Amino acid sequence: VISGETGCGKTTQVPQFILDDQIERGKGSACRIVCTQPRRISAISVAERVAVERAESCGNGNSTGYQIRLQSRFPRKQGSVLYATTGIVLQWLQTDRLLRGTSHLVLDEVHERSLQSDFLLTIVRDVLPHRPDLSIIVMSATLNAQMFSRYFGGCPIIHIPGFTFPVQEYLLEDVLEMTRYPCHSRPQQRSRRNLFMHGRQRRQAEQEMQQEYEQRWPEYLDSLHGKYSMSTVQALEMIDDELIDADLIAALIRHIVLHAEDGAILVFLPGWADISKLHTTLTADQMFSAEHFIIIPLHSLMPTISQTKVFERPPPGVRKIVIATNIAETSITIDDVVHVIDCGKIKETHFDVDNNISTMKPEWVSLANAKQRRGRAGGVVQAGFCYHLYNGLRANMLSDYQLPEMLRTPLEELCLQIKILKLGRIEDFIKRTMQPPTEQAVLLAITNLIGLNALSRAEELTALGFHLARLPVEPHIGKLILFGAMFSCLDPVLGIAACLGFKDPFVIPLGKEKLADAKRRELSQNCKSDHLTIVYALQRWEQGRRGHGRSVNDFCWEYFLSQNTLQV
Repeated sequence: VISGETGCGKTTQVPQFILDDQIERGKGSACRIVCTQPRRISAISVAERVAVERAESCGNGNSTGYQIRLQSRFPRKQGSVLYATTGIVLQWLQTDRLLRGTSHLVLDEVHERSLQSDFLLTIVRDVLPHRPDLSIIVMSATLNAQMFSRYFGGCPIIHIPGFTFPVQEYLLEDVLEMTRYPCHSRPQQRSRRNLFMHGRQRRQAEQEMQQEYEQRWPEYLDSLHGKYSMSTVQALEMIDDELIDADLIAALIRHIVLHAEDGAILVFLPGWADISKLHTTLTADQMFSAEHFIIIPLHSLMPTISQTKVFERPPPGVRKIVIATNIAETSITIDDVVHVIDCGKIKETHFDVDNNISTMKPEWVSLANAKQRRGRAGGVVQAGFCYHLYNGLRANMLSDYQLPEMLRTPLEELCLQIKILKLGRIEDFIKRTMQPPTEQAVLLAITNLIGLNALSRAEELTALGFHLARLPVEPHIGKLILFGAMFSCLDPVLGIAACLGFKDPFVIPLGKEKLADAKRRELSQNCKSDHLTIVYALQRWEQGRRGHGRSVNDFCWEYFLSQNTLQV
């Protein structure tokens, strides 16, 4: 187990150290290193970076390459490093159950505790007794190293210190003190909103934590008297920290611009609505004119061409402000960031077992998330500054890590993978995972699969279940595709399934939301169906590609469609 601070270079250097060492020992031809990555963007960017360090091109039979879904640049078969998404390695297991084609398996960014990552950890642990020659390296910037070590029988732990400049941290009370921000909320609103939010009862653990927070709040507030001005203490008492206050963030950015060090500003927000609101707030302020500021939203809904601007350094006299979701925590590095504003929230999917419903809502970040966000300030360039928009009491009550994905998402796909890989009974295998989900959640997934006719009552894969397990999509979408083939309407169904399982092709440029909505309605031909709207969009796009009608670029531009997403 390797625990390395942000910026220590573990992802790029550790696989190279292993490869070079094996070559020096005369074992290079038997060395094939696979390094898993949680996201496509990181697998590609890291592989290309390592290839540059080794003075060669990525793939093309050289020592470094990558493989992701629908795209690959393979290295040579012996003496090589392959960066691959976790899902790709799980696909290999269908034909190579003991990973005989791999000598070293590096599991990176395991602190994210994704469902696929935890699944692969369990399989690898079961494989080790049959492959004593297989070396496993578990790596992350922030992880509970002892927990992973215990899971693998007390294996050694190596900690690599970072080489980044120090980062000065500020809490909400510090931000209120420096900005003198006037707050207009009411403290009594806080407890009501926290206990019952948009008609959804909060989970019991959240309620208990919130009750403890409310109990400790008066004492904490008293402790601030004398340390901060009366106006700051009053503002802290009035503010509702569950809400994202775009005006407060704008006031903080204004303060940074006028009084703090030069450098790019990175703002972490939970979702599109908050990104859009802050972008509107900033662009409406004359201070943030396009002459002196480049404001870049970073979200999967934004066109790819806009997202590439985050890596470019602005010209002299121009300051870059990036407004991003947690994609900027680990997947990408923006090297000129000096100031990080952490709103303290992250959007997570939670599965309600009782109602069989998945919901996505903002949750408080974990200490691991907060550490990653802090690490994005300054980095290897210069000293940085991180502004957390939550108070000291909230900071002390943050959980160490986010809840593992396996404990908060539906388990149907996992159950099908267990059966197709012939890993035994579903319940028995899931009990061997690092932090198993509840028995109720497992039984619900099995019941749903039986209802889909993907599993028999004896928990065996049916013919339909076998095909669903081979498709890299959620089982209901997989069944849609198979039925589309059976009823001879595969072409439109594939388009719908691709958008449901991958990404909506419609983009929403900031400031043009109403126009984009009107164009989408026009494209729908008043069918009142999102699915058929996607079908019509794909049909018009295909006509443009074949040279019938207007050009593809003009069509995508007018109807706010992402050409890259449509091509994928």
